[in-house]
Order: sequence, then structure tokens, then C-alpha cells
Amino acid sequence: MKIALGADHGGFALKEIVKKHLEDKGFEVLDKGCYSTESVDYPVYAKAVANSILNKEADCGILICGTGIGISIAANRFKGIRAALCSNTTMAKLTREHNDANILALGARMTGDILALEIVDEFLKTEFLGGRHLTRIQAIEL
Repeated sequence: MKIALGADHGGFALKEIVKKHLEDKGFEVLDKGCYSTESVDYPVYAKAVANSILNKEADCGILICGTGIGISIAANRFKGIRAALCSNTTMAKLTREHNDANILALGARMTGDILALEIVDEFLKTEFLGGRHLTRIQAIEL
């Protein structure tokens, strides 16, 4: 599985932790930036990760900013992207099962490193249930 990973300066440190975690588990990571704590604009990285998924370069994505709010809003501007801001493992599981989310958003200033990695793991291991949920996803895409 290929995972596109992106963050702004507020999410840079957590991005690096998530990147190592994913690589250690054998995932291929496409690091779309940023590459330091120097101030940058989060929409740039949301767009890069969203386009990686839409262009089929990646199977899913993870985006991180200070709260996770701005970067998830920016990613959700792209048709076909369903970015979900998750602050616990239950949210990660349900957004995959019910919403077929293809991007996980995290808030580096809101979620500790250990919990963030647990959320990542839950998001990646959970499958979309389909069925009645598919109709709802199709309604979003109209």
C-alpha cells in the first residue's frame, strides 16, 4: 500500500514520526512535504496529497497540521476526496467503515504521538463496509 503523507509546519514533527512508523511497518510512503518547521501554507500540502490519491499514485493519504481542521477542509475541496479529522481510534474506524475516507487528518497540537499512531493504525486496517453506506457516499459525490 502506498500512502501519501503531508503536513504544514505545525504538523511537521508528527509527520516525521508517522512516516517512520509507516515505513517500519512496510508501507511505501510518498512524502509530499513540508520538510521543516519553517512557516508554510497548509493548502499546498492538502492539494499535493489529494492529487496523489486522485492520480492513483497513492492508495490513501494522511495530512497533519496544528489542529487538523484547516488541512482537512482544504483536502475536501477536491471531488473524490473524503478527508476525515480523527482524534481517537473509534472515529478512525467508523470513518473508514461508513464514509470510506481516503485521507486521515490529524491535529499535531491536539493529539499526542502515541495516540496519533494508534489512530493511523486503525484507519489503515479498517475496510469500508459498503452496502447502505455506499449510497451515502455516492450522494456526496453528486
